[in-house]
Amino acid sequence: MATTRIATTNWEGSLLEGAGNVSLDSSGVGKFDVTWASRAEDPNGRTSPEELIAAAHSSCFSMALSHGLAGAGTPPESVQTQASVTFQPGEGITGIVLKVKARVPGISADDFQQAAETAKANCPVSKALAGTTISLEAELLD
Repeated sequence: MATTRIATTNWEGSLLEGAGNVSLDSSGVGKFDVTWASRAEDPNGRTSPEELIAAAHSSCFSMALSHGLAGAGTPPESVQTQASVTFQPGEGITGIVLKVKARVPGISADDFQQAAETAKANCPVSKALAGTTISLEAELLD
């Protein structure tokens, strides 16, 4: 069964001087301020499209990795993923780095690395961002 999620942004003013907010309509969990400065300079308590992409990617990847590991008979105890999305004004999003640390009893380092690479290639957000270079750093914790 397909699902659709909805977010709405209201923006007022020009790019450089304007401001807006994005609301997460489907979940209703919040409304977040956005500005050009929060995107291209310091966040100062506001978000950016890139931070929202990082949130989506880190959660999607964690779910995909957890699912793949469990399906292979080695369910993880924990998976922590940080996604760093780099934005270059005038150029756009120039890359994404996924850094994952996981506790997975009974798995070899090679098998964990392969599972992480598979999750990176196959999570729906990675597929949606296929036009961007996505790097992976995977660490298996004891």
